[in-house]
Amino acid sequence: MPTVAVPERDATRALTVVMHTAFYVLLAASVARYLARHADGPHTPGVIALSLLLAVLYALGPALGTRPAPRRLTWLGLVVAAWALLVVLAPSFAWCAVPLFYTGLRTLPARAAIPLVALLTALAVAAQLRLAGWADPNVLLAPPAVAAVATTVFVVMQRQAARRDALIDDLVRTRRELAATERREGTLAERERLAREIHDTLAQGLSSQRMLLQAADRLWDTAPGTARDHVRTAAAIAERSLAEARRFVHDLTPADLAEGGGLLQALRAVAERETTPALAVRVHTEGSPPDPLPAPVESALLRIAQGALANVREHAEATTATLTLTCLDDQIVLDVTDDGHGFDPQTPFALAADSRGHGLPAIRARLRQLGGTLTIESAPGEGTALSAAIPLEPR
Repeated sequence: MPTVAVPERDATRALTVVMHTAFYVLLAASVARYLARHADGPHTPGVIALSLLLAVLYALGPALGTRPAPRRLTWLGLVVAAWALLVVLAPSFAWCAVPLFYTGLRTLPARAAIPLVALLTALAVAAQLRLAGWADPNVLLAPPAVAAVATTVFVVMQRQAARRDALIDDLVRTRRELAATERREGTLAERERLAREIHDTLAQGLSSQRMLLQAADRLWDTAPGTARDHVRTAAAIAERSLAEARRFVHDLTPADLAEGGGLLQALRAVAERETTPALAVRVHTEGSPPDPLPAPVESALLRIAQGALANVREHAEATTATLTLTCLDDQIVLDVTDDGHGFDPQTPFALAADSRGHGLPAIRARLRQLGGTLTIESAPGEGTALSAAIPLEPR
C-alpha cells in the first residue's frame, strides 16, 4: 500500500504548492498593475488593504489543515468575499479566480464546488468585460471554458483517486484474508505433521513398552529371567523415546538420523529395536543411496519404516519382517514385507487397522508431501508388502 499512497500524496502536495504560489504571484501582479495605473486613485488604500487581507486570509488555509468543516467553510467564504470585493474595485484581480477554483474544489464537495466555480467565473467575466469596454467574445467564452476544463479534470481525478483508494482497500483486505487463511492452513498442516511425528515416535515407544511390561507381568512368577529381560528392553525403549522427545522438541529430526550414521544405519537401529523373540526384523539394501540424501526424504523413510513396523507388531502377528531399501537413479524405494495374516486391501484397512493413531494415512500423507507413492499388496493369510517410493533428482 505505501508504494501507491506515498507518490499520490506527493503529487497532491506538489499541485497544492503550485496553486498557492500561482495565487500569490497573480495577486502581486494584480496589485502592481493597479498601482501602475491608479497609484493616486481614491480607492488605492482600500485596494492595498484588501489585498493584504486576502493574502493573510489565504495563508490561513494550510494552517487550518483538516479542521472541522464549519471552520473551513467560514475561511473559504471570507476569502471569496475579499476577492469579490477586490474585483469590484479593481477588475484586474479577476485572474486570481483560477487558483480559487482549485481551493473551492478541494474544500467543498463537487455538488457545492461547481456552483462556486460558476460564481467565480461569472465575476471574472464581468470584471474582464469592464476592462475591455465591449462584449469581447474571447472574454465571454475563454474563462468559462477554462473553468469547465479545470473543474472536469479535478472532479475526474478525485473520482479516480476514490476508486483507486477503494481498490487499494480491497487489495489490503484480500491480502489480510489470504494471510489469515494461509496461517490457518499452515497451523492445521503443522498440527497434522506434529501428530504424525508423535505417532511415529512417542506413541510407538509407549505401545512397545506397554506390550513388554504386560509380557513381563505375565512371566514374572514363572520365568523371572525372561520377565526381567522384558523390563530391561522396555527401559531401553523408554530411554530411546526420551531421546526422541528431546530431539522432537529441538528440531524434529529423528534421533537415529541425528547420530550421523545415515539412513541405512538408522534403519538397522530401528530393526534391532523392533526385533523380539516373537518377531525378527531384517534390513536389505539394493544399490547405494545418494550422498547426501535429502534430509526430508531420510526422515520420511525412517518414519515410514517405524510406522509400518508398528502396524506389523500390533496387527499382523508376523514372525519375520524385512526392510528393503532400493536406490535407483530417479527414485528411492522402501519395501516393508511381513509373513503375518495379511488383509484384504479393498477393505477400509487404513482406517480400521489403527484406530488409535494415524497408521497408513500418516504414511500416505508423508509420501504425498514429497510427491511419492504408496503401494500395498496383501491377501488374507499371505502376509503384506508395503512399498513407498519417493522421486529423486537424477544422478
